[in-house]
Amino acid sequence: MPTPLRLTAPPPGRLPAGVWHADQLGQTPLLAVPSGHAPLDAVLPGGGWPTGALTEVLQPTAEAAGAVSWILVGAGVAARAAGRAGAVMCIATPHEPFGWAMEARGIPAGRLCRVQAATVDARLWAAEQALRCREVVAVLAWLPRVRPEQLRRLQLAAQRHGALLFAFRPAAVRNDATPAALRLLAEPAGPSSTALRVRVLKRRGPPLEQAVLLPAAQGARMEAVLAARARRQLQQQPTAPVVPSSLASPLPGHADARPTDRVLLDRAALAAGG
Repeated sequence: MPTPLRLTAPPPGRLPAGVWHADQLGQTPLLAVPSGHAPLDAVLPGGGWPTGALTEVLQPTAEAAGAVSWILVGAGVAARAAGRAGAVMCIATPHEPFGWAMEARGIPAGRLCRVQAATVDARLWAAEQALRCREVVAVLAWLPRVRPEQLRRLQLAAQRHGALLFAFRPAAVRNDATPAALRLLAEPAGPSSTALRVRVLKRRGPPLEQAVLLPAAQGARMEAVLAARARRQLQQQPTAPVVPSSLASPLPGHADARPTDRVLLDRAALAAGG
């Protein structure tokens, strides 16, 4: 007669990496970057945005996508950029980031690299190449229509290189399967409000039924004024052409960028160009 298998729970603090109790937040072996929103950090595993993992941010409307995205992740991206050299890659942004607004968030405008890619394949290719580049500190990609297996490739690339990766997608996919370690639904708390209401749809830990309210950041109103002023000035001036190959040039103050990294950024630019 076979011997019954006896399962015993491991001692507290002895769980293998990637395993957690269902009623507790999972602990990540990788560094978590504080989001800049204390109420949100309190409910995120590790106390911030996970590195080496995919974070999905869902948004209800395309019109609010740009503003909501930066209000939510801007402080975390700025913190990541402050601690290391390199570029912040923005792939297929719905609106062009305004330099003054980025500076107000603590992200030097000179470190932003914007890749315009029309097709899903081009966006995914550019994101994957950027994740492989050591001269990139964060990747933000707008991916409205992708399959779970395509997101899985990005998740694995982020895990392999310890990258900070955000994918921005429509709220309509909230019930679809996802390999992301973290999935959030973010929307304005009210009309013309810079405060956000965030629902944690997936995390390494127990479900969170209650939405998290993120108060408007200090200086958000002034930032909006500066962005509007910049928009008016740009509308009055001819727009300089975007040269994709410029992504391969060294960043200001980083003329010693490795040739391999320039090649990877060049590939991302070529993919965007179709």
